[in-house]
Amino acid sequence: MSHLETVNRLLRTAALSAPLLCSGMGAAYAADHANTGYFGNVAILGYDPVAYFIDGRATKGSPEISQKWLGAVWYFASPKHRDAFVSEPIHYTPQYGGFCTGGVSADEASANIDPEAWRIVGGKLYLFSGREGLEQDFDAAAAEVIAKADLKWPQIEAKEFKARAAGN
Repeated sequence: MSHLETVNRLLRTAALSAPLLCSGMGAAYAADHANTGYFGNVAILGYDPVAYFIDGRATKGSPEISQKWLGAVWYFASPKHRDAFVSEPIHYTPQYGGFCTGGVSADEASANIDPEAWRIVGGKLYLFSGREGLEQDFDAAAAEVIAKADLKWPQIEAKEFKARAAGN
């Protein structure tokens, strides 16, 4: 292995490790776990988190192009998207651990999300349990909804992932 390959491998490892060290930095950052719904261990129901940013649309990923992170498997539509995620996972990871943003702002955690119901606000990805009402309920008051969710997320995060760790 060349010196350049060794340096690249170390940088990739650091990129994957740093977010875990910083996971408690604030409500808007990704949780140290990811919502994988009730079945399987795949984040965003197999949708590519990078596609929301790069392609501007929800795109199914492939099990053949995947990456483990935050205790879940993440699928990608291309190796280029996977590599982008590996280099900056916190940038592409949905807020509130991938739970429904509207639910978190209402002090609830809905593990059921619709990967086609999403918004990017301030360079961050927000997921929702459905598309109905997004324009009226979220778009019209995004800053307010996000502020409420930011305040409520630490307690919801602790409760949800503690219950999951206990097998509930």
